[in-house]
Amino acid sequence: MTEVYNQNALACSKLTTRNFSTSFSVSVRLLHPKFRMAIYAVYGFVRFADEIVDSFFQQDQEYLLDKFRNDAYEAIERGFSTNPILHSFQWVVNEYGIDRELIDSFLQSMEMDLHRRGHDRGSFHRYLYGSAEAVGLMCLKILTCEYGTYDDLKHPARKLGEAFQKVNFLRDIREDYLDRGRTYFPDLDMERFDDKIKKELEDEIQKDFDEALNGIKKLRTDSRFGVYVSYYYYTRLFSKIKKTKAENLVRQRYRISNVSKFFLTVFAWLRHLIRHY
Repeated sequence: MTEVYNQNALACSKLTTRNFSTSFSVSVRLLHPKFRMAIYAVYGFVRFADEIVDSFFQQDQEYLLDKFRNDAYEAIERGFSTNPILHSFQWVVNEYGIDRELIDSFLQSMEMDLHRRGHDRGSFHRYLYGSAEAVGLMCLKILTCEYGTYDDLKHPARKLGEAFQKVNFLRDIREDYLDRGRTYFPDLDMERFDDKIKKELEDEIQKDFDEALNGIKKLRTDSRFGVYVSYYYYTRLFSKIKKTKAENLVRQRYRISNVSKFFLTVFAWLRHLIRHY
């Protein structure tokens, strides 16, 4: 393929990242340039699959997801796709040796969103692994490609993915329940969601964050700050959620403003400089 085509495909993944997630875009820009396009490629793939199951309600979502899956696997096999997002993704999969199992698990979680409205403990962990941990491991594969530290950092990377996703579940609990008819936390009855249940979930999330931070500290300098900024954003959002009552969380969606994100980035940089994690 021409280099221009490859660059254009990767630029589409980069634009997708910037359009859909300002905070993640900032974190990627704080990584060493050698990692950025590969991370954008992973995000573009994940985002498009997520949009199919979360946004395209007037379409045949099951057909679209099946087609997306088949097109992705064909792109990986051929090393080419006319879909720029899938062309970018096949490049990163083949270039960095991303395991097929991680891709399968992610897409299986997306499929669960089409058919499940609630989870027991077993299905919740399967969903969490595919939708969050597997994506984190794809990114870890890229960030550790030169150093051979992937196996050592797999556990904290999975915990970071878990923490991020669980915070998302709390943040979006109203939207998921009212707009999509979904609940993610196992055996959660939204009619009985109260501060006690919320506190139990928060304690579990805090343990995930604590284990994830141990892994972030072990990353090389070319990736540590970018990952730490994502971690720092989410812990600040998590702190905001912890301060509100369960009944308020069900009424509105909490977020960190772009202005606040700027100051958080500066503060995170200062903490990073003095290694005050």
